[in-house]
Amino acid sequence: MGDEPVGGGPVHLTLRMGPKLTRPVPREVVEALLSLQITSTAGERSGFQMAFDLTKRGAITGTLLPEGFFDPRTRVIVSTTVRGVPTVLLDGLIVRQEVGASNQPGQSTLTVTGEDLTVLMDLEERTDRFPNLSPAERVRRILGRYVDYGIQPDVRPEQISQPPRQQLRVEYQSATDLGYVNELARANGFTFYLVPGPVPGVSVAYWGPQRRLGTRQHALNVNMDVNSTVDQLTFAYDGAAREEPQVRWQDPLSRESTLLPQPDIGPLRPPLGRRATPALKRRRLAGTAKLGLEQARAEALARAATSADSVTGSGQLDVNRHGYVLRPRELVGVRGAGVTYDGDYYVTSVTHNLTPGSYQQNFTLSREGLVARGTTVRP
Repeated sequence: MGDEPVGGGPVHLTLRMGPKLTRPVPREVVEALLSLQITSTAGERSGFQMAFDLTKRGAITGTLLPEGFFDPRTRVIVSTTVRGVPTVLLDGLIVRQEVGASNQPGQSTLTVTGEDLTVLMDLEERTDRFPNLSPAERVRRILGRYVDYGIQPDVRPEQISQPPRQQLRVEYQSATDLGYVNELARANGFTFYLVPGPVPGVSVAYWGPQRRLGTRQHALNVNMDVNSTVDQLTFAYDGAAREEPQVRWQDPLSRESTLLPQPDIGPLRPPLGRRATPALKRRRLAGTAKLGLEQARAEALARAATSADSVTGSGQLDVNRHGYVLRPRELVGVRGAGVTYDGDYYVTSVTHNLTPGSYQQNFTLSREGLVARGTTVRP
């Protein structure tokens, strides 16, 4: 939907709910929906919150709520349709409900809060062993447990290959599936998240580097008079954010300890700014001496890459005014902020705020340097 212009056109919302297989909710539920908020952040679980009008004689109060229609673990799928093109914004589970009863007519509400389907991976701690499996192969095996919910893996190979050596080490999981997958992602400078869609009931589980290549989204314009599409946009440069990792590795045969050279993060984080910000801090990583050489190099690369983004931006836009829906975890250009802060950014997070007749988005951006690398961005 992000490439379908929405300016001047209606945005239709579709809500599906059910225990595992979902179906469109009754008309009374749609009419009672007061607000919907969905937050998606790179490397984190997406969350949502819906508020409904709780009239005393309505279907929600009389039948749906007592029958468990909004109980925790109920699956919720939210889609929007623009010019006949549907897009899935959320596929998740309810984890909490709250009822606010009021003496004032029309002030009683039902609020349900939930998270995306990765919450399923965080319900049970497991102990498992993975002989002769690389990190990517372990992630694929874990994700295979959730195909019943339509989760399809998109797992990328590690930047630094870590071939398994069963004769030296057998890798163990002693955590929830989500905790272990996130631990493997962190150790390789990767990110893990679910992308709902492209059709209701299907999600793509992405495990790999941040997507910093490819087509940019339509630019965010600020301080450009009638051409401005963003209400506000604030930038910050945190000089203490970037770290230079100090990683030592011990040769198991000679027992000699070596300080590994600083890794090149370019292949993992293609630069978006022309003037890279320097690392003001040096951080010694613990526990790397007894790792395999490849694992120690991967840890060094991961820390250098994940701390690189010292330039951030945050703002708010009206979707109808901007003309497009801003998607998280992709690239977008900025115009009108000046030479220092114009250019391409990675969209770190997006919060969708939908109420009847309104669709607002709060967003955060990041990159590792100042000054745009190119002279133009996608309009």
